[in-house]
Amino acid sequence: MDLQKHAQQPGTAPRPADLRASDADRDRVADLLRDALAEGRLTADEHAERVEGVLAAKTVGELEEFIRDLPAAHQRRAAPVSAPHRPTAGAIPAEPDGSVVAVFSAAVRKGRWRTGRRIHAYAVFGSVEIDLCEALFDHQQVMIKAFSVFGSVEVRVPENVSLRGTGGGVLGSFEVDTLDATDPEAPVVYVDGWAVLGSIEARPRRGKLVADILDKVQRSVDRSVRKHLDR
Repeated sequence: MDLQKHAQQPGTAPRPADLRASDADRDRVADLLRDALAEGRLTADEHAERVEGVLAAKTVGELEEFIRDLPAAHQRRAAPVSAPHRPTAGAIPAEPDGSVVAVFSAAVRKGRWRTGRRIHAYAVFGSVEIDLCEALFDHQQVMIKAFSVFGSVEVRVPENVSLRGTGGGVLGSFEVDTLDATDPEAPVVYVDGWAVLGSIEARPRRGKLVADILDKVQRSVDRSVRKHLDR
């Protein structure tokens, strides 16, 4: 077994290309392929074939093969700016600008809305969903204080903000996927709270990226069909 080999040679470090690929690695390669499609470097068929390979790739080396012939893959990418793990003193008020409450029910806050600086979410034998993907950020720092008792609180943010979490669970789960925006001036969303026999989770939503790829593929197909009909 491979594990036995590693155990026999504890001082041998794996090559970077042999490391297991993460979802973030796959997203990075998918972004480059999407841009290559928009620039005309790849046809729609080539793009679809490579994306399928990206989803099936298991190592970093396998992923790099799909972008080896693209110029953007060899350009140095700006490192994300790490957002502070706690809000700036005085930036977040003690009282909430708004609350989302679900008691034996479900409550959803989504669409085009203004976040304010502090939001409280309470889920008691119920579920709360807070979606910030189309929200208007009037402030650079936003705090979501969540409490879940036999319920669930789900927070979704767009990919171009930073996301931080500090909280815990008592016979429950508290999960926040840390995210760093490339823009140092981008909003920072802090998720804090406790889950008691319930769950609190916060993650970036990547659905719009997929839709964007599909839109560009469809436009490319439409252009090909129009050229064929004009002949």
